[in-house]
Amino acid sequence: MYISRSPDPYLNLSIEHYLLEKSPPDSVVLFLYTNRPCVVIGRNQNPWLEVNLGLVRQAPPPPGKAVSDEVSFTEVGKGNMTLGDGGVVDLVRRRSGGGAVFHDLGNLNYSVLCPPADFDRNKHAEMVVRGLRGLGATTARVNERHDIVIDGAPRPTLGPTADANASSSSSSDVTRTQTFKISGSAYKLTRKRALHHGTCLLTSPNLGSVVGRLLRSPAEPYIKARGVASVRSPIRNVGVAPLRFQQAVVGEFQALYGGLGATDVRPEFVGASEALEIPELVRGYEELRTKDWLYTQTPQFTLSTQPTVDDPRPRPALPDYLPRDFRTEMTVRHGQITAVSGDGLPESLVSTYLHEVPDWRPKVGDEHIGRWLNGLLGAGGSVEVKE
Repeated sequence: MYISRSPDPYLNLSIEHYLLEKSPPDSVVLFLYTNRPCVVIGRNQNPWLEVNLGLVRQAPPPPGKAVSDEVSFTEVGKGNMTLGDGGVVDLVRRRSGGGAVFHDLGNLNYSVLCPPADFDRNKHAEMVVRGLRGLGATTARVNERHDIVIDGAPRPTLGPTADANASSSSSSDVTRTQTFKISGSAYKLTRKRALHHGTCLLTSPNLGSVVGRLLRSPAEPYIKARGVASVRSPIRNVGVAPLRFQQAVVGEFQALYGGLGATDVRPEFVGASEALEIPELVRGYEELRTKDWLYTQTPQFTLSTQPTVDDPRPRPALPDYLPRDFRTEMTVRHGQITAVSGDGLPESLVSTYLHEVPDWRPKVGDEHIGRWLNGLLGAGGSVEVKE
């Protein structure tokens, strides 16, 4: 069992990947970690589709600061957390599949690595559920999508001390009970190892409008994409302190694998300095922090201002400041424009990487079209979101 002391999402995902590749094939490993505010997308997802890129940090901060701070659970859940420097968050592409998620110090991430023959999508989710029920979340359960859900009144979030399962005796409150997702999972299987990891919403102060804005791309109505799209679900906090949840998961892991000697094993805490002494881990860490990894892994997609045969959805009305005859379509593969058609965008954009354009106005030679693309694609310091 390992517990990370670092809040660096790039480092924690790299430790996890190192354990996947290097832990003994017949072993079962538990790894727990908490990340600073970040959005983590799946291996086969599209950042332009999943995330409001104008609201996230599109390049990681300098490594010195990123890995030096350690997680202190004593401050978690007191309502004094912020989204980080300047209100921005990191954007990270993980190596496993699944959908886009938001992490902060009010979440705890759990990862279990085991032999492929022992892999089951529900086995370790049920382990986490047992821990939650022991902490008072008595309606916690695994649903048909292998997510962990609880029941509660239809509020967007719960405060750190709220009871996730509190109910009133009035019939009106009973009929208003709703199911909320508190934990989603992703998986990665190799020839020798299987990985199941998930995050549990515990005391995050950033649910509701903050997460909703981060995970709502202004480009979504215009994009037809290959790859994996996120499935939106109502979410809420459990209302359990992260340290208590951490202890509960460790206890349930020890109980589940007591026959393998887990009850005699104590968690080993891992800091950034120790982790970054491992050359193979460092190589993975550096790769996750590159823009190439973040953007050029994106499956092909098409952005069009009007319905097409492949994407007949109605489009939102374009802003009044755009030319009336503005119609365009672009195809993007691995983050690079491969085709442009319609009126409004020059063919010279072909071969351009979207993430390498800091401002679309000089790139397209038009102030208004460039402004629209900046808001859509998160460039030029422009954020335009229609509620």
